[in-house]
Amino acid sequence: MPSLAEKACEYARAERETHLEQLQALLRMPSISTLPEHEADVQRTAQWLADELRELGMENVEIFPTDGHPIVYGEWLGAEGRPTVLIYGHYDVQPADPLDEWDSPPFEPVIRGEDIHARGASDMKGQIAAILRAVDALRAHGDLPVNIKFLLEGEEEVGSPHLGAFIDAHSEMLGCDVVLNCDSGIHAPDTPAITYALRGLAYFEVEVQGPEKDLHSGLFGGAVHNPAQALCELIAGMHDAEGRITLPGFYDSVRELEPDERESLAKLPHSDAEWLEMSGAPALWGETGYTVLERIGARPTLDVNGLVSGFTGTGSKTVLPAKALAKISMRLVPDQDSGEVYGQLCEYMRRNAPESVTWEVREMTHAPAAIMDRRAPAMQVAQKAMEEVFGVPPVFRREGGTIPVVHLLQTKLGVDTVMLGCAMPGDGIHGPNEKHHLPNFFRGIETYIRFLCGLAEQ
Repeated sequence: MPSLAEKACEYARAERETHLEQLQALLRMPSISTLPEHEADVQRTAQWLADELRELGMENVEIFPTDGHPIVYGEWLGAEGRPTVLIYGHYDVQPADPLDEWDSPPFEPVIRGEDIHARGASDMKGQIAAILRAVDALRAHGDLPVNIKFLLEGEEEVGSPHLGAFIDAHSEMLGCDVVLNCDSGIHAPDTPAITYALRGLAYFEVEVQGPEKDLHSGLFGGAVHNPAQALCELIAGMHDAEGRITLPGFYDSVRELEPDERESLAKLPHSDAEWLEMSGAPALWGETGYTVLERIGARPTLDVNGLVSGFTGTGSKTVLPAKALAKISMRLVPDQDSGEVYGQLCEYMRRNAPESVTWEVREMTHAPAAIMDRRAPAMQVAQKAMEEVFGVPPVFRREGGTIPVVHLLQTKLGVDTVMLGCAMPGDGIHGPNEKHHLPNFFRGIETYIRFLCGLAEQ
C-alpha cells in the first residue's frame, strides 16, 4: 500500500499545470519592499497568501501589521503528539532595475525552455509556492502528518527590521520543534544540497564632505581636495594586495573553517570556469589562500554597492563636487558582530581620511551570521527526503547570503533551522532575468512532502 508521501507526490505530479499557474499568479505581484510606491502591492501579496493559507485549511490565519510591511501567519495543529514545524518564507522581492536589461517584463512571468523568468522566481516566491503546493498535496489525502505554523514576512529584502520585535511579542504563538526555512537552494540541477551556515550583513553609507558647495574645477581644481577622489582612495585602501580587508581588527573574531568542513566543501562539484561564466566577469578575484566556495560561504567580505558624486548626467559639466557618497556592505561570518564592524570602519576612516575632508559613517541595516548543526535529527530527515527525490544524497554547504530570521529564531525561540529549497547559484537573483528551474520547482514540492512525512515518522 502506498505511503502518504508516495500518494501526495503522485497527486502533486498530476497537478503540475495548476501548480504552475499558481506560481505565475504570485510572481505577477510586484511586492518590492524597499520602494514606497509598491506598498499597496506588498499588502496585496500578503492578502493573496492569507487567502491561500485559508484554502489549505490553515486556522487562525492573520495578517499582522508592523511598522513596515505585514507578516502573514497561519497554523494547523491537529496532529496530536507529532512535531510542530514552523515554516518560514518571505514574499517581498528586490527592485527590478535595470529594467532595460530584462529580456521580458520582470513581473510578467515567461517560460523559456525549462526556466521561468520573473523577479522573485527564485528568491523566493518559487520556494513559497512549492511549500504551499506540498501542503495542498498532503491535505488532499486527509490530515497533515505534523503540526504546521506559517510565518511569511514582507521585509526580508530590507533586513527584516521588525521581525525581531514580532517574534518577541508572539514567542508562544511561534513555539515549535523545528523551523523549515524555504529560502535556500541547491548546488546544481542534479546536485541537491543543504545549507548549514549563512553569512551576516552590515550595510553602511560613508559620506565624505569637502567644500560647502560644488565648485568650478578650473578655478579650484588643484587647490581644493576633491571629495570624490578622497573617497575613492579611501575605498581602494580597504583591501590589500592579497584581497584581505584592512579595517583594524576586522579578522579578530572570524571563525576559521574546521578541517572536515574544508574537506566537505572541496567535494562539492565546482568549476572555477563555470563560476566565471555565471558571473560574466573577466576573471575571479578574492582573498588569497581560500577556494571560491570558501570565499563566498566562510570568509567575510567588504563590497562597494554604489558610488555617487558630482555630475552624472549626459554630456559634461566641469564641477568639483562638494561631497561623495559610497554605499558599502560587509558579509560577516559566525562570531563577527555588526557593532564591532561599525567601530572598525570608523577607526579606519579616523586613521586614513585626510584633513582636507570631513566624513560620516551611517549604519543602514545589519543581520548576524548563523550556523546550524549538520548532524541534528531534522537534518538527517532532510537528507533522506532530498535523496529520495533527486536520487543522490545532498551535499552540505555554506551560503554566502544573509537570512536574518535564522539567527533570530535560534536566539529568541531556541530552535534550529533546516534550510531546504531548490534555488540555484545561476538563477540571477537580485539581477535582471532572474529565473527558476521548473524541474527543481516540482522536485521542491516532493522534497517538502517527504520532509514533513519524515518528521512524523521520526
